[in-house]
Order: sequence, then C-alpha cells, then structure tokens
Amino acid sequence: MSSDVEYFEFEDSLDEDDFGLIICGKSGKLKGLFIPKGKEDEPIPETIAEICLAVFDVDPNEDEDKDSLEGVTIH
Repeated sequence: MSSDVEYFEFEDSLDEDDFGLIICGKSGKLKGLFIPKGKEDEPIPETIAEICLAVFDVDPNEDEDKDSLEGVTIH
C-alpha cells in the first residue's frame, strides 16, 4: 500500500445510524456486529440479517440463533 493512505477507526467511518460487520481477517468468520446507539433493542435490518444468514449461517434476529453468536462481539 501507498504511504499516503489514510486510516480511520472503524466507528469513525460510520454515520450515526450505520450498522457494521466485523469479519476476522484470518478465519473469515463473523467477529463482531456494530449496532448504532439507540438501536440495540431493535431487530437487525433485514438486509444485514440476510447477509449474516447467507454468509455466516446465523440470523441475528432469531432467538434460536443467539447461541450461534457466541464469540461474536456486539459493539
């Protein structure tokens, strides 16, 4: 990479209502899910839930899949 690349903290790159997926660079597994302040008790938006289900085989909105989120940090 070029030395003129500017790096940002993950949270600083998001708008106040953005969600974010954090994926482990080594394993490719879901490592974390960033949920914006005030949205912690609301369902995860359907598009994000569909990505989690299709790629990581986890639906973050299903109570039965909550055990599958073990090791995933909610930020």
